[in-house]
Amino acid sequence: MIPRYTHPDMGRIWSEQRRYETWLEVEIAAAEAMAEAGIVPADAARDLRANAAFDIDRINEIEQVTQHDVIAFTTSVAEKVGASARWLHFGLTSSDVVDTAQAIQMVQACDLTLTNVRALAQAIEVRAREHKHTPMIGRTHGVHAEPMTFGLKLALWYAEVQRDIERLERARDTIRVGKISGAVGTFAHLDPAIEAAVCERLGLKAAPISSQVIQRDRHAELLSALAITAASLEKFALEIRGLQKTEIGEVEEPFKKGQKGSSAMPHKRNPIGCEQIVGLARLIRANATAAFENVALWHERDISHSSVERVILPDSFIALDHMLRRFTRIVAGMVVYPERMLENLNRSRGVVFSGQVLLEMARRGVSREDAYARVQRNAMRSFEERTDFKALLLADSEITSLLGRDEIEQAFDLKVQLRNVDAIFDRVFQESR
Repeated sequence: MIPRYTHPDMGRIWSEQRRYETWLEVEIAAAEAMAEAGIVPADAARDLRANAAFDIDRINEIEQVTQHDVIAFTTSVAEKVGASARWLHFGLTSSDVVDTAQAIQMVQACDLTLTNVRALAQAIEVRAREHKHTPMIGRTHGVHAEPMTFGLKLALWYAEVQRDIERLERARDTIRVGKISGAVGTFAHLDPAIEAAVCERLGLKAAPISSQVIQRDRHAELLSALAITAASLEKFALEIRGLQKTEIGEVEEPFKKGQKGSSAMPHKRNPIGCEQIVGLARLIRANATAAFENVALWHERDISHSSVERVILPDSFIALDHMLRRFTRIVAGMVVYPERMLENLNRSRGVVFSGQVLLEMARRGVSREDAYARVQRNAMRSFEERTDFKALLLADSEITSLLGRDEIEQAFDLKVQLRNVDAIFDRVFQESR
C-alpha cells in the first residue's frame, strides 16, 4: 500500500524491518526492566541485549504454520538467542509488544511530520513577507469583494499551519503511551511498576489504564490531526489552482524546463502538483474515518482494528510526508504576477470600493438604507453599462451633495483600504514566535 514516491525516512519508519526492530526494542526493554526487579536473571537480559535478532524470511516461514505474527517473531528471535530465550516475552501478551512498539513508530513519524510542517511554515512566511504589500482583489463567492494583498492570503495560510503544528504536537503526546498490562489490562502476571519502567526506557508514558490494547480513541485523534493538516494543504493547493486559471492568471505553481503539460496540447502548463495534493487529502480523510471505526472493539479487544491500522497508519503518514514536501517546493517556487493581480483588481471598474463610499455617506447623516441604495444604484450601472464607478459617483448629485471630489477620491485609495496590513502581520508572526 506504500506509494512509490515514499520518502526514505518516512518509509523506513513504516517498513517491515522497522516494525520488527521496534518489537525487539520492547521485548529487550521488558527483559531488562524485569531483570532489575529480580524477575528475570540478569545474565539472561544481557544475553538478550547482545544476541537477540530476527530474520524476516524466517518469520514469514514460521507464520505460514503458526498463523500468528508475534509468535513467529519470538520463535525467530529464540532461534538466534538460545537458552536465554525462555525469558523472552516473559509475562507479556502480543498487544503489550505490538501496541507499545507501534507507539514508538507513531512518535517517530510525528516528529518527522512536524519537521516538514515547520519547514512549510517557514517557506510560506518568506513568500508572505515578499508580497506583504502586493495588492490583489479579494473574492467571496468567487466574485470580486474588496482589495487585499497576496501577502495577507499567505499570512492566513501561515496561521493555519501553526494550528496544524499545535494539533500534531497534541496528537503526538496523546499516542506516546505504551502498555504492559497483560491480556485484559489487569497486570495479572507483572506489576504496574514493570510497565512504567519499560515505557520510561522507550521514551513513552504508561497508559493509566488499558484493556488488552491501548485505546483507539488515541489513534483516531492522531489520524484526525493528519487529516486536518492534509485538508489545510488541500485548501492552499486549491487556491493556487484557482488563481492559475487562464482567466485569472495571478499565480502559477512552478513549471520546470522540459516539463510537459499535455500530450496533445503543447501550450499547457497545468497545476498538477496542487491537483495531486488535493487528491491525496481525500485519501487521508478516508483513513481518518477508518480510525474512528477502530475505536469500538468487542469487550477487552478484538483484532478488527489491526488490519486497518497496517494500511491507514503508514499510508497516511507517507502520503502527508509527500504532500508536505511537494507543497513546500510549490510555495518556494510559485510564480506570482503582481501586474496581473492589479489588472484584475481594476477589472471591476472600481465597484470594489463601494463599501468605503457607503461608510462615508453614513458618516454624513444619511441612513444606511438610503446610502446603500444610492451606492448600489451606481454600482449596478457600472456593471451593466461597463462604466467607471467613480465617474458615475462624481456625476451623481445625490452623492456629490454629500461627498466632495477629494472625499470620493480618498474612498478609492488603496493605501486607505490596506492601512492595517502591517498590524495584521505583526499579530500573525509575533504570536507565532
